[in-house]
Amino acid sequence: MKQLLTLVLPLITLSSCVTVKQNEVGVKRRTGTIEDKVRSSGMYTVGPWSSIIKVPISTINLATNADLPTKEGLTVQSEMSILYRIDRAKIPDLLRNVGENYEEVVISPVFRSVVRDVSARFNAKDLHTAERANIEKTMQADMAKYLEPRGIIVEGVLLKSVKLPKELTMAIEERLRAEQEAFRMQFVLDREKQEAERKKLEAAGIRDAQKIISEGLNPLLIQWRAIEAFKELSKSNNAKVIITDGKSPFLMQADPVVSGKSPAVSQ
Repeated sequence: MKQLLTLVLPLITLSSCVTVKQNEVGVKRRTGTIEDKVRSSGMYTVGPWSSIIKVPISTINLATNADLPTKEGLTVQSEMSILYRIDRAKIPDLLRNVGENYEEVVISPVFRSVVRDVSARFNAKDLHTAERANIEKTMQADMAKYLEPRGIIVEGVLLKSVKLPKELTMAIEERLRAEQEAFRMQFVLDREKQEAERKKLEAAGIRDAQKIISEGLNPLLIQWRAIEAFKELSKSNNAKVIITDGKSPFLMQADPVVSGKSPAVSQ
């Protein structure tokens, strides 16, 4: 008999052990009453009239589908995710007031109510633009008002995919193409305007340069330039004949015998 008890008692003890895993906490329920103490991960022994409720405290991704009404009266199908976690300090109160099925009891109903209310404030096209982030933040803030007092912390609401009506999708794509074409035409016009301005400045520069040159071409300057040209020409080894009055540009005739070319005259 003693040997039998020696074998049975350890089995009874092991069957009453509960393991709380990492990223979980445990709350003991004894004769239907939830205790205030929150137990960290580890192994615990419970009596025959007790149990330990295990609650995850890491971030949970609750995926769901939702039909979103829009401001213009359309219905948009969407796949969404709710990222939430449980406040460790409020777990006993959550279990007492809501129960273990808090996702079905409070999170999902609050989510369905909030997303419909928020989406009805926006147009369907906003779900495909930068306004989408604002919609997600608004949904998160509105859910937090209801859930955080109960110990459920909403970390984010994500619009993973949005399926717009076909007609609206085509209209949005057409509008985006029109905007892109308008941007392209504006770029072309700006470029042509800049090119016209460049040519205008270039023409003004040429005009001013010619004006300066024409104002500086007086008889003394022309005579000086002619003398400079005579000096440079005198350095050449080719035979030449220069006819000039000393004031105007010169005439030059190459020696056909030396150069091997027929006579040429330039002025």
